[in-house]
Amino acid sequence: MTSRRTSLLATLALLAMTASWGSTFFLIRDLLDRVPTLDFLAVRFLVATAAMLLVAPQAVRRLSPESRKHAAVLGGVYGVAQVLQTAGLAHTPASVSGFVTGMYVVLTPLLAALLLRTRIGALTWAAVALAALGLGVLTLQGLSVGYGEAITLVAAGLYALHIVGLGAWSDPRQALGMSIVQIGVIAVLCSIATLPDGVVLPATGADWASVVYMALVAGAAAMLAQTWAQAHLPPTRSAIIMSMEPVFAASFAVWLGGEAATSRMLLGGAMVLTAMLLVELAPRRKVEGEVQHLVV
Repeated sequence: MTSRRTSLLATLALLAMTASWGSTFFLIRDLLDRVPTLDFLAVRFLVATAAMLLVAPQAVRRLSPESRKHAAVLGGVYGVAQVLQTAGLAHTPASVSGFVTGMYVVLTPLLAALLLRTRIGALTWAAVALAALGLGVLTLQGLSVGYGEAITLVAAGLYALHIVGLGAWSDPRQALGMSIVQIGVIAVLCSIATLPDGVVLPATGADWASVVYMALVAGAAAMLAQTWAQAHLPPTRSAIIMSMEPVFAASFAVWLGGEAATSRMLLGGAMVLTAMLLVELAPRRKVEGEVQHLVV
């Protein structure tokens, strides 16, 4: 059973990962004026893969065959989600895309209940609903439903499946190797998606610095943190913690991006933060199905 101290460290690791994701939004917005989205994703994950292999060349070799297979499946799920989310952005406003993508916080407990037979308590469902409402307040400027929203919702479902899969398959002793395999598979899928039009590389030192930061900190280190942390936390709790991403994104946009804080930012952020605190401060109890494993 995961100790309270380990659980706290895992929560902090997920929060740090989510903060690193949030810190990239204003950087990506600027970079995508010069580098196409799929090209950026391919370069970002290729750099992350190369760096991880240089730092720990034996980690993948030490993986058990089962963990290697699981990591490849998880990387494939995440990579397809990245491509679908990117495709959806071409057909839907960014604010709507952010909200629909954030629906993984709702889909994760549904998939956990279906695939892991996890019982979700009333307090957790309340936190999920509050996080979803907070995401809506924080991101939505209006909602239309069409092709872009549909494929973005599929991407959200895949992100939720990735969270559930990590919760079931992560082994803290093999977190590094599993992270490398996942990042490598994502890099391959994003590269395949962008190859037909050719790959556009960053042209300036500043753009490369942004890409390297997003590859190493918000890519490689974030995937390692998530893979290790989810070996110690149930999927639904992880998803609620990760719903803090747009809160961090708004905070960094105000702090470093020069944007003004709005009442929507403050209200939506407070709702998501309250949802996270609900599941973190509630009394812990063993939930049936938390230790169940997916089978492939």
